[in-house]
Amino acid sequence: MARRLAAILVADVVGYSRLMSEDEAGTLAALREHQARVFDPIIAERNGRLVKLMGDGALVEFPSVVDAVEAALKVQRQIADTDSQIRLRIGVNLGDVIADGDDIFGDGVNVAARLEALAEPDGICISSIVRESIGNRIDAEFADAGQHEVKGLSKPVRVYRWPAAGAVRTQSDKPSIAVMPFENMSKDPDDTYFSQGIADDIATDLSKMSGLVVIARNATHEYQNRPLGPSQAARELGVRYVLEGSVRRGGGRVRVNVRLMDADNSSQLWADRFDGHLEEIFDLQDKITEKIVSTLAITLTRAEQDRAFRKEVSNLEAYDYVLQGNAFHRLFSKDDNARALKLYTKALELDPEYAPAHAGYSWAMNHEANQEWSTDPEKSLNLALEHAKQAVLLDSGLAKAHLALADVYCWTRQHSLAVAEGRRAVELEPSNADAHFALAYYLNTAGDPQEAIEEARLSLRYNPVYALGAYYENLGIAFYLTEQFEAARTALEEGVGRHPGYDGLHQWLAATYAQLGQTEDARRQTREFLSLKPAVTLKKLAQRLPYKRKRDLDSLLDGLRKAGVPE
Repeated sequence: MARRLAAILVADVVGYSRLMSEDEAGTLAALREHQARVFDPIIAERNGRLVKLMGDGALVEFPSVVDAVEAALKVQRQIADTDSQIRLRIGVNLGDVIADGDDIFGDGVNVAARLEALAEPDGICISSIVRESIGNRIDAEFADAGQHEVKGLSKPVRVYRWPAAGAVRTQSDKPSIAVMPFENMSKDPDDTYFSQGIADDIATDLSKMSGLVVIARNATHEYQNRPLGPSQAARELGVRYVLEGSVRRGGGRVRVNVRLMDADNSSQLWADRFDGHLEEIFDLQDKITEKIVSTLAITLTRAEQDRAFRKEVSNLEAYDYVLQGNAFHRLFSKDDNARALKLYTKALELDPEYAPAHAGYSWAMNHEANQEWSTDPEKSLNLALEHAKQAVLLDSGLAKAHLALADVYCWTRQHSLAVAEGRRAVELEPSNADAHFALAYYLNTAGDPQEAIEEARLSLRYNPVYALGAYYENLGIAFYLTEQFEAARTALEEGVGRHPGYDGLHQWLAATYAQLGQTEDARRQTREFLSLKPAVTLKKLAQRLPYKRKRDLDSLLDGLRKAGVPE
């Protein structure tokens, strides 16, 4: 078998399984038309050789890396100019391949496949060696998307992404915005939670608007201690607009300074100062939101107006306790969860009808139960359910309340109710990455992993850079349950790279390796899993995990059994 250097292109059809399940004949016809009219002619024009078709994907070899990238760009641009239901992800790499007849394999192909999996729908990912090789010979900008692990390679691969503006902007002509962490200008350095809470509230209000794409709040939190210029932050997050600000409070007053930047031309659209008494903080937030909406010429429905511009809370101290509770809750540890519960309790003592306090309490109590932090999980779940229902009753437009209720329904095996509440949260906040993430999980557990794939992809689209490892776990679970084990491996390996201390990722990756016949890798992941969960057994997992379909749970247990998890 001969070894040679080649430029490799791997392409994959977005949502192939869903398209086939909805209209098999129509999808196959559309694929044939796409291949005949778009893909094959462009590949031939650029001297490419179609090595093989792989169900919903293709492997192509080029003698020139410039030809490979030009072909990828032309394919994606031509698809964008049509109304075809066929959309692609493409990865391009330059590396060693081993020829076996007409087929090729090796690290060069493996990296290209990994790059394809990292690409967004309608997008392209290339390796650093491809980026260096093309230099300035191609009229396209690729953005640095960081380093990513590749199975079988000792070193991570640096990835570059096209379009450079990021995933969200490729999907829509809607304005896109990131609300950056607001700087704490108060005398008390511990007031950071308050300034961050103001920014989060504004981002939440904006995410309720269907005419605007808002990047996930936990993505922008990563910039708290990593200050960047607005243009660089916008490139990394894939948005056009960036809102920056600072908050100062003292003497019963609050001042919020904000500016809205257009990263496309590095211009400041406006800067303003909003002053008021502390009890007017919600009016100030509404004024900022209204000014953004006006500047970006966003049309709101009446329902969106009602949801976005809140009514004041009756007790500002309760609001403050909720902000503190949220800051601890997002740290996601047993001790921080307990601190959050105490703060939500204080808020409820001051204002028993404050829906965000009930929602926060429900989430924290639910985590106490399902993360095995509770001595009485049943009692914790009952309390979580009680407070979630109360939150929805008090404010039916609060997405976090519906998600809290959905999560309790999920863990109590009321799957149709969980999915319904998850869908309602997405309707209320269409740009909320966490809502799409949660809905994907509820769909996975309810026996609909095919739709879960699309929701998991959406969660990553709205959080393109700093997605949690659990986001990739969700996608990996959906691929696993649809028996797409190679795709599951790619997603789960990415998740482990981002969050190596998360046991769920090691659990699913161990099962995935086992199903792929990678026994040594499966055993290694099992050791990692058991080091994090030493008391776990297959019996305990079967009792705890909330999967509706027996075959889904059986499939996981089968993989884990092969991987060496004790009975």
